[in-house]
Amino acid sequence: MRIPLRAALLLALVCLLALLPMVASDYYTGLAVKIMIYALFALSLQLLVGGTGLVSLGHAAFFGISAYTVTLLSPESGAGNFFVLLPCAIACAMIYAAVTGILCLRTKGVYFIMVTLAFAQMAYYIFHDTKLGGGTDGIYMYFRPEWRIGDTVLLDVSKPYAFYLFTLACLLLVWGFLAMLMRSRFGAALTGIRANEQRMRAAGYSTLGYKLVAYILAGGLGGIAGVLYAAKDGFVNPELLAWEQSGLVLLMVILGGSGRLWGAIVGAVALTLLQEAFQSQALMGDLATHWHLPFGLAIIALVALLPKGLAGLPETWRALRNRRSADPRAAARS
Repeated sequence: MRIPLRAALLLALVCLLALLPMVASDYYTGLAVKIMIYALFALSLQLLVGGTGLVSLGHAAFFGISAYTVTLLSPESGAGNFFVLLPCAIACAMIYAAVTGILCLRTKGVYFIMVTLAFAQMAYYIFHDTKLGGGTDGIYMYFRPEWRIGDTVLLDVSKPYAFYLFTLACLLLVWGFLAMLMRSRFGAALTGIRANEQRMRAAGYSTLGYKLVAYILAGGLGGIAGVLYAAKDGFVNPELLAWEQSGLVLLMVILGGSGRLWGAIVGAVALTLLQEAFQSQALMGDLATHWHLPFGLAIIALVALLPKGLAGLPETWRALRNRRSADPRAAARS
């Protein structure tokens, strides 16, 4: 049986990523882990933006709540148990998504954007202004959790390579889950809601219920990214829930291309690498201290030149070639 070319390329890419820490330095390995966590985070938002047509500016709330949950529940004297911590963190993110989603989803358009932002900021100030999350200083996780049954450790992710593989596995599982979800009847209903919600209601679909389930699922998947982020740095602070974090992940989805699931991964890679490049003293010199300005200009240029995102670049290129071949004058000039 012949393996399709796309599947073979994907398998080869996964194998190369799995072997990357063996040849790369600790800096590039850490950067790859950061990119994968943000790619997972962007995938969770892609379910709302690209899958359902819901543009949220408060998605960082689920990311931060789960990160704080796993940190607060981790013991100070030893490693916590992922079998306990991960479900608790995801559950807290999904509960917050369920409670706020019931209210947010009764609004549309710019009102939905503003309400999601308001609820995210509310969560931000809960951790920022109370002792629960250590205030502006944040709190530390002294030991990375481990997968443990009783006294038997199944997987110790305190080692950098083990944590790298664990993060890669989480990214692949979430991507596979969303790919299957969008190909299911539920995914088809979400696509219909994005295209024309009024027509879906006329066809007998409870669109509010579908959108609420998608909102809760997106919150839970964003919670997985938050757990990985907390375990990676061993430290959380209220900035994880700030509107800048929500704006950053929304930019990843838009830059990558909201019409394609893998566009979120491409956007996360591109935006994280752009940030690293503009903050690099070796590349930018003294301009690195004011990196926000060139970074913003680069984002504006990319969004303007690539309306379908980076994932739509091959399609844009083919359309341009077809247009040039259909125009004799353009073909003659070339």
